[in-house]
Amino acid sequence: MPPRTREGYTSTAPRRRPTGSERRRRVQLREVEPVGDRDPVEHPQHDRDETEEVLEGAPGGPIDRCILRSFHKHVAAKIWLGEDRAPLKLVNHGAKLQLWVLDAERSRISETVQRSGLAPLISCSHRVASRPMLSAFCERWQPETTTFHLPFSEMTITLDDVASILHIPITGSMISFSQPLRVDDANALLVELLGTTDVEASRETEQCRSPSVRLLWLRENFSTITDVSSDDDIEFATRAFLLHLVGCTLFADKSATSVGVVYLELFRDLSMVGRHAWGAACLAFLYRQLTTATRFEVRQLGGYLTLLQAWIYEHFPEMFSSPDLSYIESRPRALRWRPHVIPDSLQSVRERLDRLQSSDVCWEPYVNHRVEHPFPDIAWFFGCIKCGLVVEPYHPERVLRQFGYIQTIPPRPFAPPRPERSILLDQYWERWTDHVLTDQSRGRRCQYSGSGESVAEYMAWYDRISHRIVQPPHLRSGFTTDARSSLPSHTASTSDSRNARALTLLRRVISGGRQQSGDYFWGALNEAHSILAGSDETSASHSTPSPAPASHSTPSPATRPFFRPPTFVYPPPASVDPPPASYDPPPLIVPPPPASVAPPAPAADPSAPTPDSTTCTAVYVRSKRKKKT
Repeated sequence: MPPRTREGYTSTAPRRRPTGSERRRRVQLREVEPVGDRDPVEHPQHDRDETEEVLEGAPGGPIDRCILRSFHKHVAAKIWLGEDRAPLKLVNHGAKLQLWVLDAERSRISETVQRSGLAPLISCSHRVASRPMLSAFCERWQPETTTFHLPFSEMTITLDDVASILHIPITGSMISFSQPLRVDDANALLVELLGTTDVEASRETEQCRSPSVRLLWLRENFSTITDVSSDDDIEFATRAFLLHLVGCTLFADKSATSVGVVYLELFRDLSMVGRHAWGAACLAFLYRQLTTATRFEVRQLGGYLTLLQAWIYEHFPEMFSSPDLSYIESRPRALRWRPHVIPDSLQSVRERLDRLQSSDVCWEPYVNHRVEHPFPDIAWFFGCIKCGLVVEPYHPERVLRQFGYIQTIPPRPFAPPRPERSILLDQYWERWTDHVLTDQSRGRRCQYSGSGESVAEYMAWYDRISHRIVQPPHLRSGFTTDARSSLPSHTASTSDSRNARALTLLRRVISGGRQQSGDYFWGALNEAHSILAGSDETSASHSTPSPAPASHSTPSPATRPFFRPPTFVYPPPASVDPPPASYDPPPLIVPPPPASVAPPAPAADPSAPTPDSTTCTAVYVRSKRKKKT
């Protein structure tokens, strides 16, 4: 029987290969398809199976699958159906950075590293990473939107977070590779840029079974080179150190022991290293690692976990963080925290995140940091970021609350082009000033800084397209059968809004450490009191709890002292008016000491002789003689 074509006609002619014009038309159609029509990790056709139909109507899952089209492959979908996954194995090389130290004997290497813009990575990398915390956040990552889907809205790591936490450049040229590196090309790069022999390079890549080298191999062969070595050896050692640095931090992959030789090409000209957008490449690489880890069968998480962990500490300080009070704002924000392993289990962290509310988030954590490092305008960039062949969408319009704006319903996310068709992204990135969110797209700023406001219809839309809770109801303590009815209501009342604004102000005061001024301290406390008292919108927003008499003026915040020591005074007489109310700490009232009462004298004996002056003189002389002896 002859084959049947799609049009319904029979034909015995051989299949014709498409022409060049037809292929170009297909490429144009695929470039504009939305992200909901493709899988961000794989690229098969989305056949709607039985599991997908069940998930569409599941409580807690997306009712409308127009955004999260690949959710049936997500780890959160498996968890909801009863399958669980253990905490992920984390690839963290923070301890390995201490094995290669640039001391005074390697000052020439250190100077080049300082000029590269990557030196902050040496000191700010966390040596400890919390598996339950990072695994729980990874379960909330959605590849289509490149955001974390929390119970109240989406959140993500922005370019502003990268610049504030790591202090590495986020502007400059994109890190691009035209094609994957072959093993033969990797061996040639090792010989040319590191000065190794062909035999050594081939042996190392064969041991790694890929165009990569081990981090241990780099330390063993180049960490002993000092300033007394030749210029070529110092140049080779500098490239090896930079390759070791990015392999331990920005581009830590799941091999856990090696780094790709392809990054060595970025260090060919050591004077041009600082002109790359390292922060954008780090963010794209971390996005891809989080996307891969959302698949149920994946058991490991790579990327620069210090960035992810510090971002969690910054935005959820009351839940997970342990601040370092000696931190100063001129240093990277990653050093503001003391990394620690939380004692909670993965299931416990899931439930804590399921109960999370908008008031628990610090939406603008870098307010004090803006003095040293202003807000970078490139954080408003709208497009794709890349790291070599890794291309990921960047959506600031989905997390407007992190920029201090009221969150609106965002447009549908776009699909990034395939790596082989992303050559024009470099030019697109170089003209980033033409591709930022306009003032109209940003909307209105929040009425109060850090309040995290959204439009009235946002939560209804978000509840329909998102997976707000992860832990199944029958496995959650204190949960009802209907998971959605147990979720906290986010249509906050007036009192809830006041509490959220007051908590934001108090959280900022607590996290400010010793660097904040006294005026800022007292001003924030008084403003929080005014918000809770309901008088924040009146003209007397800075009034004291008990108003002062009309004859006394209330001091302004600018003249308010900071922690004046208490004054010990006695209570005023009854005829004196009480002192006026003040912002100063009340004086410590100390009651006057009781008057000393002499014991009653014994009754005089009328028969006893009255002592005269002679008797008193004799007693005095005898007492002096006793003291001399």
